[in-house]
Amino acid sequence: MWRRWSFSRQLKLFYIRFIRIRGAPEEIAEGMALGIFIGMTPTMGAQILIAVFFAALLRKNKIAAALGVFITNPVTAPLIYGLQYELGRYLLGWKRLRLPTELSWEIIRNLSWGVIVPLCVGSLIFAVVFGLLAYFLTLKAIPVVKRYKISRWPRRRRRIGPSDNGA
Repeated sequence: MWRRWSFSRQLKLFYIRFIRIRGAPEEIAEGMALGIFIGMTPTMGAQILIAVFFAALLRKNKIAAALGVFITNPVTAPLIYGLQYELGRYLLGWKRLRLPTELSWEIIRNLSWGVIVPLCVGSLIFAVVFGLLAYFLTLKAIPVVKRYKISRWPRRRRRIGPSDNGA
């Protein structure tokens, strides 16, 4: 049924679900910060599971944590992970890797560590900075957003014709 709805209606329904998240603004902000923290780590594919697990473990808002993970999606991930790699490489003082001309297990092992270590260092910095930023922005935004009233979506009136006799 949702496929028949327009994109604007789906966006509006998503917004309604977001502002109806139950909990104190602090709980929602902590869940969102946790989700964005996890979303900044290079764990693509398992981020929602990790965020919901830690939100349940730490008793934070699980829905907000799951929503926060979507900071990295297929559109934003290459940019975010690229910036994290470059930041980690810069902080470690490492040179940028070049693709090898021939492949062997030794070269692949060295190449993978040359990418994973700077990516993890950069992602830790990004996660802390953006997690804190998300906490404070969400904490300020939740009371404002919850005050908005959303008008009902106009519904089509169903015509009762000769074939609809109400039986």
